[in-house]
Amino acid sequence: MIHLLTTLCQCSDWKDLVKEAEQPAMERLLGSPLAQEVAAQQHSKMPRPPNTYKSSLDTVTVATALIPPQSLYFDRSVEKLLAMFSHSDPQNGLASASVASLRDHHGPNRLPDPPRPNALYMLWLQLTDLMVIILIIAAIIQCAEKEFNSAAVLLVVIVLNTIIGFSQEWKASKTLNALMNLSVPMAQVIRDGEQQMIGSEDLVPGDVVVLEEGEAVPADLRLIEVSQLELIESILTGESVPSSKSTDAVKAKSRRIPLGDCIGNAFMATTVARGRGKGIVVRTGVQTEIGKISTAIQKGSKRKTKTPIQRKLARLGLYLVALAVVLCALVVVIGIAWKKDVKTMVNIGLSLAVSVIPEGLVAVTTVTMALGVRRMATKHCIVRTLPAVESLGSVTVICSDKTGTLTQGKMGTSELWTADNALYRFTKSTSMDPSQGQILIEPAELRRRMIHVRRTAPSYGSPMADNRLPNESQTVPDYSALRTHPLDPTNPSAYTSHLFYALMVAGLCNNSSIVLDEETGEYTPIGDPTEIALTVAAQKAGLGPAYWSQQVTKVFERAFDSERKLMSSIYASTDSNKSKNINDTSNEVYVLCKGAPEELVDRCSMFMASADDKPASSTTTRSPQTAYQAVPITEEFAALVADESSRMASQGLRVLGLGVKTAKLTQGWKDTASIESEPSLSEDELVFVGLIGLLDPPKQGVKEAVQVCQEAGIRVMMITGDHVQTATSIAAKLGIYQQGVPGMCRAILGRELDLLSEDALLELDPFPNVFARVSPDNKLTIVNALQQRGELVAMTGDGVNDAPAIKAADVGVAMGIAGTEITKQAADLVLLNDNFATIVAAVEEGRHVFDNILKFILYLLSCNGAEIFLMLICAIANLETPLTVMMILWANIIADVPPAMALGVEPKERDLMKRSPRNPKMGVLTKVSWTIIFFQSLMMAALTIGTYVLSLRVYNYTIEDARSLAFATITTIQLLHSFMSRSSLQSIFKTGVLGNRWMVGAFFISAGFLLLGIYAPGISTWLELTPVSGKSWIMIVVCVAIFITFVECEKWIVRKLGGIV
Repeated sequence: MIHLLTTLCQCSDWKDLVKEAEQPAMERLLGSPLAQEVAAQQHSKMPRPPNTYKSSLDTVTVATALIPPQSLYFDRSVEKLLAMFSHSDPQNGLASASVASLRDHHGPNRLPDPPRPNALYMLWLQLTDLMVIILIIAAIIQCAEKEFNSAAVLLVVIVLNTIIGFSQEWKASKTLNALMNLSVPMAQVIRDGEQQMIGSEDLVPGDVVVLEEGEAVPADLRLIEVSQLELIESILTGESVPSSKSTDAVKAKSRRIPLGDCIGNAFMATTVARGRGKGIVVRTGVQTEIGKISTAIQKGSKRKTKTPIQRKLARLGLYLVALAVVLCALVVVIGIAWKKDVKTMVNIGLSLAVSVIPEGLVAVTTVTMALGVRRMATKHCIVRTLPAVESLGSVTVICSDKTGTLTQGKMGTSELWTADNALYRFTKSTSMDPSQGQILIEPAELRRRMIHVRRTAPSYGSPMADNRLPNESQTVPDYSALRTHPLDPTNPSAYTSHLFYALMVAGLCNNSSIVLDEETGEYTPIGDPTEIALTVAAQKAGLGPAYWSQQVTKVFERAFDSERKLMSSIYASTDSNKSKNINDTSNEVYVLCKGAPEELVDRCSMFMASADDKPASSTTTRSPQTAYQAVPITEEFAALVADESSRMASQGLRVLGLGVKTAKLTQGWKDTASIESEPSLSEDELVFVGLIGLLDPPKQGVKEAVQVCQEAGIRVMMITGDHVQTATSIAAKLGIYQQGVPGMCRAILGRELDLLSEDALLELDPFPNVFARVSPDNKLTIVNALQQRGELVAMTGDGVNDAPAIKAADVGVAMGIAGTEITKQAADLVLLNDNFATIVAAVEEGRHVFDNILKFILYLLSCNGAEIFLMLICAIANLETPLTVMMILWANIIADVPPAMALGVEPKERDLMKRSPRNPKMGVLTKVSWTIIFFQSLMMAALTIGTYVLSLRVYNYTIEDARSLAFATITTIQLLHSFMSRSSLQSIFKTGVLGNRWMVGAFFISAGFLLLGIYAPGISTWLELTPVSGKSWIMIVVCVAIFITFVECEKWIVRKLGGIV
């Protein structure tokens, strides 16, 4: 016990592990001679500074102090933390001499490098595809049979498919890696008593890091000093509002608490919004919160799961292999029954097996998806893996993070309500350019006449009934002035007192700033996002810092804290008409206050009213000394404020109250204590000015994108770490949450999810479409639950907190600009413009790709099926084989590959985004699809057999000429069938022939190769073909007319029966 406590529990931390009643006995034990004897016998492999344990009886010096393990230590007080890190000093920092050994022990402060594309591995994946393996086996058998020409053709197809697939995957990987180049930030540390800048990679646990406003946190820290410190932790928690930090220890029953509750910690890659702080590095590299997520993502990436199209094509390949084996055996058995040569029948069976395998299927599928990747790249979407294109087209649910994905990820001022019941709405509130956007005025009289404005009390009540002072006369309103109209920001002197002082509080009770970069012309914000939004609002109204610089001077500030829920700034007047000396007691002093509305109203005794709000003369400069009239707050006015605050909050706005107070100095400014003791400058007896509502607004085009998704049968869900009221408000604006609509009006909290079992979550009906206050684990649980419900899930996001769910989803979508490196590693798609609306284009492109894949699969299988029926029927009927192996391969290459590739670039059909998503459990081909393939194949085979038998039995063609006729017949029908395959259900007379110029080109190329193979000397001999006569071409034209009529009738029947292809 002595050895355990003195070795593993440094300083007095052992008391945390021992019951309070037993601590005296333990102290006696540690002070006993036995403890001293144990301490003397202890040896260490590496030198450590002596560690002293003090007790009431004795002092025990232990020469073995272990290096503290990497942990958050959120439950340790600052004193205990400093005792644990005895080699660190809060003022002098870490000694440089100890850095090397600590870095060797802990490793560098660096995240694991993203996996780089491995060319050999990517090539191996291409060659181990099932369809490619089948083709390789077929080529080997052809070589064994000494059919080297056939083997060469098969090998060419294999090589082309491999090159196309490999090149597209390689390009996508390279493009994404270019996006993920992340420079290593610098860190301010104290070492050897000096503050210095070093690369964050050189940090070690025990380093003392200094945090300043606007800087990124370089490692996981336990804070030991803070001054109004607030951090933006949205990449981990999803909340756009900064988190206030303190040095207090957090006592919890569990060693794991939500990151948002770790008020004494700062996490790597988060940003300082305001204030400053100092912390000890407690976790570095892969041990940090971001490092753990990155490691988990990379481990998961090693186990690549197949996408739906891969699984479906693999299943289809297995069916074709089984069919090939069965047909080979069947042909051999039939041949033996007809007493034919066994070797001959085996060769025939082999040629039939080659017919079963659509050599162009893999190549055309790869090319089609590659073309889809290129089209999506032009729409600002990078696809990391080819199959993800098709998977996105089959998505049934899109789970989207709110902050930065559906919304702009930055706060803006939405509304300003003033005590005269006027409402001001801000447009383009997140744009920091003062020239962009407008301030729209909704006059008080107009709002008084609105029947939909919720009121607890009639107007203001006495003495402000009907928004008029007692001495105001009843006048006929100017109806033209009642209309909503924009504010003129170039003339602040025309503002009402209410608006003027509201913007004064917003702009001056504030520590943020906006700097214009002269070179780039871009505005850079510095400070807390909420205060930045207030500064932007003031600047758009022409009351920015430049306006106030010559009129007032800031002399004191009471920082915001979670207990008061208020912030106040004190300004002294330096107006030209007054003394420039701020200590002059004749100068007016302004106490500007903002904070939680309920807290601010409690500190207000009056509210602002103006006896005459007529604009001042345009030649007069409006100054803070402009008089305003205040009247006592009544219950009716308090109720009105509560109504307006509730109205704003119900819209998802973060509401702040604004108050002001003017005072005279009773003594000059001496020091901070004299200011705080000045009764007139306290945060009470304030005059209420108004309420301001802030919002992280939706991105432009997102609402329309959500509507298109819903029309396409895709359910959009919002998953966020924000408050449920804010989440439902944003979701309602976007159409994700619709009150009263079944299945679209349910929201649930993360803590409620934690109480549900897996089965209970799966059985939720209706399943929620807004999830608020969720953790990363909750997001993963939601994605898994949806997948178990049979949904094909796409997850979008930008923060590290989204990465695990993005990796687990069927399709992970990351943001290219705001997205973190880890998120991009986990994603299948990266949106370069961070616009949710791009997902709609991606979904449409995915459906377009799958639709084209389905078209050419139907085309390929119907063509190859015709060859199967042709060979099988002739074998059963004891006819000579109508096609040789070379003819079959040549027909498959010229009639399959070019037309099928042209179908891969077929323009999308108009109703593509009006269709419901395909059932993820449904195979590539439905029963209707197989029926279409069966009858079309049978008809092609029947027409070819008809010409073959007619030429042999009626026109007495030689077997070579009859085979050439059969080859020309089935190939010509297949080439013309490609035009009819441009739509699975629509008539060729509706889709037309010239709509796809690639198809026209492919037809002429294939027809040219057909004629070349028939008539070109040498080539025709190699292919075992003879010239086709004019009489034979007449028979071919008749067969084509019959086939077109048959297919049109078949499509008409399927349309009438409502079949799904």
